[in-house]
Amino acid sequence: MNMEQRKDLAAVFRGAAMFSGQAGVCSHFSLRVSTEPLLFLLNPWGMYFSEARASELMLVDEHGVEQLGGRDGGFAAFNIHAQIHAIHPEAHCVLHTHMPYATALTMLENGRLEPASQEALRFYEDVAYDDSYNGLAHDRAEGERIARQMGDKHVLFLAHHGVIVVGASVAQAFDRLYYLERAAELQVKAMSCNRPLRLVPHDIAKKTVNQFGREREHWARLHLDALRRKLDHEHPEYAS
Repeated sequence: MNMEQRKDLAAVFRGAAMFSGQAGVCSHFSLRVSTEPLLFLLNPWGMYFSEARASELMLVDEHGVEQLGGRDGGFAAFNIHAQIHAIHPEAHCVLHTHMPYATALTMLENGRLEPASQEALRFYEDVAYDDSYNGLAHDRAEGERIARQMGDKHVLFLAHHGVIVVGASVAQAFDRLYYLERAAELQVKAMSCNRPLRLVPHDIAKKTVNQFGREREHWARLHLDALRRKLDHEHPEYAS
């Protein structure tokens, strides 16, 4: 782990706050920095995304216990994030939010992200759906159930709840989170016109998602670097 990883994650908190990713002080972002033992960076309970600072992110173990102090990450630290990191080794970064447009889709009967916009095609055949809402994830079993629902996908829609997005890097996870909310926003607004969605045919959707997949890390890194430049100018304290 290095300070740049902390700065990247702190920047993503700030970025998510800019596009309505904040859900009070109850959502968490995490970045695994060690597998044996399992250790990951996490925001402390009660932190606004818009006040995130690199040095103030917690380093916690699989039980949600901070390694460098006595702060509390909340039950989500252990019950959701630790389970996803443990079950999905490729999920280095885990972003869980209650973004309004994406969450709106989880409230619909058989709500699905439809291949109706170019932005949605980024996620074609890469979204899992958990249609069973069991209340707050107050126990490990529920966190494990949620983690297994993700399967091999990078996005999980949680019925009545929100979304989880994972990535092999902070940049990839952030890029997915940003465009997921944009795609959901476009779909909700199109549906409000009370006319059928015009879906992209399967063969074109497959072609397009493959095009998006080329040099994914490169383009995602450019996106995160642009966010960090914006924050360096407007809110440089994020990196402290």
